[in-house]
Amino acid sequence: MSRFYWQNIKDQLKKMRNKICFFVILFLSATLKLNAQCAMCKAAVEANLKEGGNAGAGLNEGILYLMAMPYIAMILFGVFYYLQKRNKQTV
Repeated sequence: MSRFYWQNIKDQLKKMRNKICFFVILFLSATLKLNAQCAMCKAAVEANLKEGGNAGAGLNEGILYLMAMPYIAMILFGVFYYLQKRNKQTV
């Protein structure tokens, strides 16, 4: 097969990879109201709020924030690893 044929396939894969990355980022950035509390935490917070306390007002958001940090770290590691490998291949 000709060199032009393989270059054309590489270009198509590059375009497809860019689209896939765009949709992955889009889906990861779309946030919905999630309930991240376990049943015991939820019951304790609801009881506290019914009694007039405010101890658990931001508990759900805090749990989601803590849950997201490892995923963000893994994504950043993967991006830096990919960029480093790509730079080594071009040299």
